[in-house]
Amino acid sequence: MFERHLKRDRYFAEQVYTTEKYVIPFIKNAMPLTATTTVLEIGCGEGGNLKPFLDMGCSVTGVDYSSSKIDNAIQFFRDHPHTDKITLVRDDIYNCAEKYNGCFDLIYMRDVIEHIHDQDRFMEFVKPMLKPGGMIFLGFPPWQNPFGGHQQICQNRIISKLPFIHLLPYSWYRRLLKMAGEPVQRINNLLEIKETGITIERFTHILNQKGYVIQRQDLFFINPNYEIKFGLKPRVLGKGLSSIKGLRNFYTTSAYYLVQPA
Repeated sequence: MFERHLKRDRYFAEQVYTTEKYVIPFIKNAMPLTATTTVLEIGCGEGGNLKPFLDMGCSVTGVDYSSSKIDNAIQFFRDHPHTDKITLVRDDIYNCAEKYNGCFDLIYMRDVIEHIHDQDRFMEFVKPMLKPGGMIFLGFPPWQNPFGGHQQICQNRIISKLPFIHLLPYSWYRRLLKMAGEPVQRINNLLEIKETGITIERFTHILNQKGYVIQRQDLFFINPNYEIKFGLKPRVLGKGLSSIKGLRNFYTTSAYYLVQPA
């Protein structure tokens, strides 16, 4: 139990670090962030990504389907000086549509869109939650990158360090995970990611189809989150490598987008 809490504390701190040092400057390049800014995070987990916004005095709302994660978030923020400015909700975001229509200047989603089924429907669904001029930040690992299948969460140390295994045919991948001794629930979660994983090309196609304008984008060879996790300095891909459609998915470890309805 103590180890689990240490891991959640560490994960919370990692989220705070990356959002504060890299995501907020990325967003500020295209839109102002002030104490009057309203922020919604979809799939907020324990809320580490929300803390830097709350520290700035923003009004923040976090929605997550997991009761345990929302309970942890409540504990993490119980002594924050701006507790009156944070709302934490255990619910499916699809149940919150009318409640949150026209409420937010910024919707925040980091490492979430690649877990969502029917991403076309989702990107249309979230539009009404934005205020006029509002924007959405999305950060995600393209599916074909070395660990785009999130296999690093495996308990088997060898499997967790093997790149590209998620690109194996479905039945082969399932068999490999089973042979490695992974629990059934984790196998099912990893196979679900295989179903929902998204490429840069598919994502930009959805944006075009649903009437979004890209205000800013960066493709990273080294994910900004790797600095706090592994001590690696983030590296943005140059124009040449970032423009090679298809191939860029294999060496882009994270894609950052700030988008706005046209």
